[in-house]
Amino acid sequence: MGLNLEDKKAIVAEVSAQVAEAGSIIVAEYRGLEVGDITALRAQARKNGVYLRVLKNTLVRRALAGTPFAGLAEKCVGPLIYGISRDPVAAAKLLNDFGKSNAKLVIKAGAMPNYVMDAEGVKALAAMPSREELLAKLLGTLQAPIAQFVRTLNEVPARFVRTLAAVRDAKEAA
Repeated sequence: MGLNLEDKKAIVAEVSAQVAEAGSIIVAEYRGLEVGDITALRAQARKNGVYLRVLKNTLVRRALAGTPFAGLAEKCVGPLIYGISRDPVAAAKLLNDFGKSNAKLVIKAGAMPNYVMDAEGVKALAAMPSREELLAKLLGTLQAPIAQFVRTLNEVPARFVRTLAAVRDAKEAA
């Protein structure tokens, strides 16, 4: 049974809200996937903060119109599942990793604001570290000089204590 006009408007509004906050949108063909596999994929998506949904392509085209993701509309052909995430890497990683273990999920395209990618571009995006990983690396880089300075300052009293212990041991031996 088809959707009535009110349901379609609600879906377009929901997808438009997701697109407005999106860092990336990834499109994959799910033909042949079993229900259990899609359920597992959706569970992973919820855990990673990715909005994952099978949608009618015409509704998605309407939601994408007038947004920085409008170029993706021409790639919306066939039975597709859409992954939308704030983190530009999260949706690409999720669908790429799932596609590695399940050959029936085929990544078709993706988009970041004002940039449309093919399947190879999405795979390259999936290989990048996530925002949290990059922030952790930055924090580690910023902390390294301070930690080294603290270790250097701590070495002076430690060396003094080792010298006193060596003197004490030498006097005891004599």
